Amino acid sequence: MKEIDELEYAQSVINKEIAGLTEMRDGIDESFSAAIDLIYSKEGHVIVSGMGKPGHVGRKISATLSSTGTPAFFLHPAEASHGDLGVISKDDVLLVLSFSGNTEELIPMLGYANRFGIDVIGITSNRDSILAKSSRICIIIPSVHEACPHNLAPTTSTTIMIAIGDALALCLLKRKDFNRDDFKQLHPGGAIGKRLLLVKDLMHPNIPLVQENDLMKSVLVEMSAKSFGCAFVIDGIGKITGIITDGDLRRKINPNFLDTKARDIMTRNPKSVSPNTFAQEATRLMNKYKITCLIVSENDYPCAIIHIHDCLRAGLA
Repeated sequence: MKEIDELEYAQSVINKEIAGLTEMRDGIDESFSAAIDLIYSKEGHVIVSGMGKPGHVGRKISATLSSTGTPAFFLHPAEASHGDLGVISKDDVLLVLSFSGNTEELIPMLGYANRFGIDVIGITSNRDSILAKSSRICIIIPSVHEACPHNLAPTTSTTIMIAIGDALALCLLKRKDFNRDDFKQLHPGGAIGKRLLLVKDLMHPNIPLVQENDLMKSVLVEMSAKSFGCAFVIDGIGKITGIITDGDLRRKINPNFLDTKARDIMTRNPKSVSPNTFAQEATRLMNKYKITCLIVSENDYPCAIIHIHDCLRAGLA
């Protein structure tokens, strides 16, 4: 019975946060667009700040902004009051989060920004607060009841702040036309980096190639020299027509094998990918068809080869 009650209560917590997000979605107004315009117009950083739980949310927002093409960092308001205000320049925008808008630790930073003409974007539920009055643009979030049963622990309000931060970051991403190649430059490591690897990042230009009319004695020499366990067969104009693998050698060997032509042994229409195919997709194809390599081609002309071992070394499975 206890487990059922806890599950029901967990659902009620999530439902309260969904209700808060819905209210925010329905109430979003031109202040959000103005915030996008302001950030986009600046050449400096978005400096995100907040105290307590909004501060933790601010760190996440700054990281999301930076990773999607808008340089940002988090500035702790208490540290700012002890010398770190010097990192703020007129080319920057301050993005400040506070549910009440009257957080005491934020006041020196807001005063500094107003004295030196630094633009502030506030995110708060209180349009009459110090933060709202100190901001050039203020995004008002709903004055929601927290999911906490005592209405004390920041829960629904911080979920709304995270969503607003995500919306800002992704709208800026679209405004800047920040694409997968840009993502790749900023995410070379981790799971995202692996997902963004292209075939051209892993492929080998030293392709084992033979002509359709080459005898198998020549094919064996080429296969041994390149050590990929295969050779790709091309026609008279250099287009790919087939592949010969170690398996083909075992299946089709006969007394006259060495004097047989490559076209009589090869498997036609080998699987291929382009250099700009995601390496993860190349790995999926090799696993699906139980093969160890793919020819990399452009308009049916071979330009490289990618092997399953290359993908495994890159952490793709």
